[in-house]
Amino acid sequence: MSKRKSTAPKVKKNSSEVAPQTESGKKIMISSTPDSSNKGGASGAYSNSAIAMMPPGQSVPTSKLEQILGIKIARAMQSGPRHITKDATVAEMGADKKLTILRHGTNHWICFPGDENQIGNPPMCADPMGLQWMMDIMAKKPQPTNTAPGIIYMLCGATQHSNTDPFDRTSPAIPIGPHWMIIWPFDANRSGLPNTVRDAGAWVMFDGTPYAYLHICGTPWEGNVYNVDNPGDQVPILTMVYGS
Repeated sequence: MSKRKSTAPKVKKNSSEVAPQTESGKKIMISSTPDSSNKGGASGAYSNSAIAMMPPGQSVPTSKLEQILGIKIARAMQSGPRHITKDATVAEMGADKKLTILRHGTNHWICFPGDENQIGNPPMCADPMGLQWMMDIMAKKPQPTNTAPGIIYMLCGATQHSNTDPFDRTSPAIPIGPHWMIIWPFDANRSGLPNTVRDAGAWVMFDGTPYAYLHICGTPWEGNVYNVDNPGDQVPILTMVYGS
């Protein structure tokens, strides 16, 4: 498969901006605000009351501004695997597609708190290629420019306007359960995968468009771990139901 040409979002520069690198060598500009200080993420609800809790041992913020910041960071950290989100940068995306840092991280992931009052703006955590894809689809580019597969986690669930049209911004909200995404062109017919909404397994979202990707329901840790030290204590049981 030929590689895509990758282009990074253009934004205005100012003295507070930093520029993390994507795998393609391009930069996504981010503005900075002052720092604020379960393995699998959230359970599927992403309202403030459902998931906004302070980490164990951390004092509850006293000022209103600190409380809002703490809630946003808590929401963002619930969106992906804990071992990723605990070291990830947390940011918000403005209408101009500029990212404002809420907390600096030490790995290459960026997590977002989202806004439960906006369709298509859930808490999520993306690697550089996943973020590039997300910026492209928000800009309504003809096709994504990520040059390698990306990953996006939305383990709090999400809402969106369409499962077939990546640029639909007007249809009523469609609720989607916790899931994660492999961002690379998938073709449902060629791969033998479904392209219709389901609550378990995997299916191809936006099938037949340049933004088609593999949508995997649930979290990567569902199911039982096979005991390699004592294979006899786990009897294989087929539970998969194939759709038509």
